Amino acid sequence: MKQSNRLSEFLPYRLSVTSNAVSQRIAQEYRNRWGLSVPEWRVMAVLGDSGPHTQRELTTMTIMDKVAVNRACKVLEDRGLAVRKPNAQDGRSHLLQLTAAGQAMHGQIMPLALEMERRLFATFTDDEIETFRSLLGRVRDEVDDLDADDLDSENFGVA
Repeated sequence: MKQSNRLSEFLPYRLSVTSNAVSQRIAQEYRNRWGLSVPEWRVMAVLGDSGPHTQRELTTMTIMDKVAVNRACKVLEDRGLAVRKPNAQDGRSHLLQLTAAGQAMHGQIMPLALEMERRLFATFTDDEIETFRSLLGRVRDEVDDLDADDLDSENFGVA
C-alpha cells in the first residue's frame, strides 16, 4: 500500500470525513421533516429493523456512546415513538421498542432514506456499489480485529 504523510490521504480520515458529510446531509432531512437527530434516527432504524433491544444492545449496534443512546431513547420515549418494556431475560434491564407511531414514522423515513441512497450512488454501477458494500464490510470486520497493543512501538520511533 502506498504511504503518504498527508492527512488528506489517510484513509481512516477520509472515511470519517465522508461519513460525516453523508450523515450531516441525511440528518438535515430527518431534522427538517421529522425533528429527529442522527442518534434518534439510528436508534429508530435499529428498532424498526430488528425489534426491541436493551440500551446496551443499542449502544453496541449503533456504535454510539451510551450517553448519546440514552438521550436518543429518552427523546423517542418523550415523543411517544418508543416505549420501554420489562426484559423477561434480565430483570435489571428494559427493552425499548417502537410504538405504533414510531413504526409509522419509520415506515415514512425508510423510503426517503432509500431515495437518498439511490441519489447518492446514482453515478455508481451496480458492481461498484456491491464492491463498495463489500469493502466497507471488510473494513468494519478489521476494526474489530485491530488491537492497538499489537502495534509495534519500535516502528513508530517510540522508546
